[in-house]
Amino acid sequence: MTALPDTMRAVRFEEWGDRSVLHVAEVPVPEVAPGRVLVKVRAAGINPGESAIRQGVVDGHDPEKLPSGQGTDLAGTVAAIGLDVDGFEEGDEVLGWSWERSSHAEYVSVPAGQLVPKPRLMTWEAAGGLDVVATTAAAAVRAVDPRAGETVVVSGAAGGVGGFVTQLLTNEGVDVIAIASEGNHEWLASKGARPVAYGDGLEARIRELATNGIDALIDTFGPEYVHLGITLGVPTDRIETVIAFEAAAEVGAKASGSADTADPEILSALANMVADGSIELPIAATHPLEQVQDAYAELEQHHTRGKIVLVP
Repeated sequence: MTALPDTMRAVRFEEWGDRSVLHVAEVPVPEVAPGRVLVKVRAAGINPGESAIRQGVVDGHDPEKLPSGQGTDLAGTVAAIGLDVDGFEEGDEVLGWSWERSSHAEYVSVPAGQLVPKPRLMTWEAAGGLDVVATTAAAAVRAVDPRAGETVVVSGAAGGVGGFVTQLLTNEGVDVIAIASEGNHEWLASKGARPVAYGDGLEARIRELATNGIDALIDTFGPEYVHLGITLGVPTDRIETVIAFEAAAEVGAKASGSADTADPEILSALANMVADGSIELPIAATHPLEQVQDAYAELEQHHTRGKIVLVP
């Protein structure tokens, strides 16, 4: 077994708040517990949900939840293996997820069932930013059960989740009306979608494109698009949001997410789609751990195409 350091750098926060509470601390390297794998992290994506957690939205500002680490997505090499773990060896390249808010660090310990082999042709940045966007997108698509030839509206269609949703749909022959800023229209069109600009007059622009009606709507941005689905006459059981949970409850829409598709077989299949070029996962930026506040400042502008990734 390769000797491990006693300590590592990891993102932490000791109080609820905006991104200014984030900092990098020197903390103990996790122990290699039975059933778990210790991964030396090469890349770890950041996600909007982590901003909500850090602001106390998820935990209700519970002081018992502090101090806290951060991060779900991860990719790296196996550094050590706990008892009762099969299928992994030291040095294996893997990707996966942590439910313990811990991947924004030099090392992370996760249950072996939350890791899959990293495809050889996949970049570290794409592997490290994959899990949340890919599994959330898969859950959203499954929720509306699209069929080839149907028309589906996607909001935030060039973002991390939205871009993945758009490509999952177009790859299956679904007509996607993709809501995004004009700077992303060329990219969306290259993926087979029909882009439309957000803002005043959006409903009319969508209706002009949707000459055969609208079968479903997937929202990756906010509650206004859930309500837009109602206005457009989409049945509530075919409106899905990955973010606007209160609006979904209000109108009876669906609100599936990554927890619904947290399965190593699903993640492995999605990873292979990225590795073979069937789906592009753009990397908008990479930052070292020490620039974690800058990374979230960029994310919170809501104009990122693809993923922002921390590189320890």
